Amino acid sequence: MAKTFKGIDISYCQGNIDFAKLKGKVDYVIMQIGYGKYTSQVDNFFERNYAQCKKYGIPCGGYWFSYATTAAEAKAEAVACLSVIKGKTFEYPIYFDVEGKSLVGRTAVSAMCKAFCNALEAAGYWAGIYISRSPAQTMLEASVAKRYALWLAEYGSRCNYGGTYGMWQYSSTGRVSGISGNVDMDICYVDYPAKIKAAGLNGFKKHAVRPTSKPSASSTKKTVTYTVKRGDTLSGIARRYKTTVAKLVKDNGIKNANLIYAVSYTHLTLPTKA
Repeated sequence: MAKTFKGIDISYCQGNIDFAKLKGKVDYVIMQIGYGKYTSQVDNFFERNYAQCKKYGIPCGGYWFSYATTAAEAKAEAVACLSVIKGKTFEYPIYFDVEGKSLVGRTAVSAMCKAFCNALEAAGYWAGIYISRSPAQTMLEASVAKRYALWLAEYGSRCNYGGTYGMWQYSSTGRVSGISGNVDMDICYVDYPAKIKAAGLNGFKKHAVRPTSKPSASSTKKTVTYTVKRGDTLSGIARRYKTTVAKLVKDNGIKNANLIYAVSYTHLTLPTKA
């Protein structure tokens, strides 16, 4: 059975969370970053929640609550979100929260999701959509639901969504150490931290693969191919190319140093002239 990760999602509603007590009780935290299309509309506890997650080593992601009714407004919200999260790192996706959009219609909701998520992706983030299970089935075009990380809300013992999703919000009345009162509870089915870090997304730098050992001098030294002529001797060739007979024999696998033309050594690998 694939590994799952238990998490919570938080906002200003949870007030001052004791992250020291929370550490070790959850695998990750998804926090509200802000809402609307202005950078001034930041969750009052976002900076504190983010700083505390980093201090205590709790992997985190975020969500932006949308007031948009058009794709253009959703893109403006993405710009505001990007401005707020600039310079920060997130181990989990940044989600577009599209609650209460039934009045604008399926086509508009799908277009808004694409506008927000595409803007996030263009800036180097793993983007996703937060939506309840029923609207996900009726208000999202299938191509959109499959394209981005899907975080579904459906309270109960199971999620009845028929498609693929990465995270499930299963309760709004959870209890966990460090938080007084209820908190949303989530289960994640994807190892987002590993995938995001490997891809160099969400503020993380993609690490180049380094060689396990330093190349030897012989492997980096330039060589030339010499065509053996009748009458050539290894000692003569060695003098011309300022090397030794022993090295020519070794580099070219020569068994008889006295016979280099009549056998198979019609071409020799030699160091370039100094």
